[in-house]
Amino acid sequence: MGRYVVRRLLQMIPVFVGSTLLIFLMVNVMGDPIAGLCGERACDPATAAQLKREFGLDKPVWQQYLTYMGNVFTGDFGTAFNGQKVTELMSTAFPVTVRLTVVAILFEIVIGITLGVLTGLRRGRPVDTGVLLTTLVVISVPTFVTGLLLQLLLGVEWGWIRPSVSPDAAFGELILPGLVLASVSLAYVTRLTRTSIAENRRSDYVRTAIAKGLPRRRVVTRHLLRNSLIPVVTFIGADIGALMGGAIVTERIFNIHGVGYQLYQGILRQNTQTVVGFVTVLVLVFLVANLLVDLLYAVLDPRIRYA
Repeated sequence: MGRYVVRRLLQMIPVFVGSTLLIFLMVNVMGDPIAGLCGERACDPATAAQLKREFGLDKPVWQQYLTYMGNVFTGDFGTAFNGQKVTELMSTAFPVTVRLTVVAILFEIVIGITLGVLTGLRRGRPVDTGVLLTTLVVISVPTFVTGLLLQLLLGVEWGWIRPSVSPDAAFGELILPGLVLASVSLAYVTRLTRTSIAENRRSDYVRTAIAKGLPRRRVVTRHLLRNSLIPVVTFIGADIGALMGGAIVTERIFNIHGVGYQLYQGILRQNTQTVVGFVTVLVLVFLVANLLVDLLYAVLDPRIRYA
């Protein structure tokens, strides 16, 4: 196991460098970031040259990237064009988005897996058909439509929740935004769990456990569910980073100043330092999440061994 972890950590290095390089190059072709600092009028050549020297934009792109990566390993993600450190923006944005992501993942795990097991064990029955139709509708409807409808009904019309989230964004206020953020992924988890349960239900080891006279609950939880969760865990692990990076729409609807909000503002203002810094951290989240998912495989299936 130890050698496998070390090997995976070494493999993460070229992936991290390649991903950040690609993002850095893409962001730098978005346009001239200096042009947005002077308002509607174009910057005069002297001012533009001074600003480029100040932010290091007068150097070649490869040199800018090497300087950025060298600073990243010291914990410095650069300075936004308004003079604020990117790490300061991260310290306020990431805790909010992490809490929102935790709520969304809990919805996926609790509701998605529960519905998947329920429908997988009752395949072809009315409850199975109803859940399949519901998840299909959820997948088909865009997230911003779902978010606005729930905000209008639960927040404005019925008054059950606040239409927007306070700056502190406590867990209690993030229940509805978390449900909106997780809605599509929750539907996929439900359908994936259902399919996996229905397929493994006909396996030999399940029939053997039933023939031994084991209680139904133990057969489902100890044997059937444990082996059926491997594809579900894979999806949820990859979805952690996707939820954090894809929270732009949800955070805009509920006025949450998290990672999605900062990315939106950075793209809108062509603030390359902010965009690259936040995406760099999201790449790390993806890599760590995938590593943890691979390690969980051995926990779920004892037949899997890592050398």
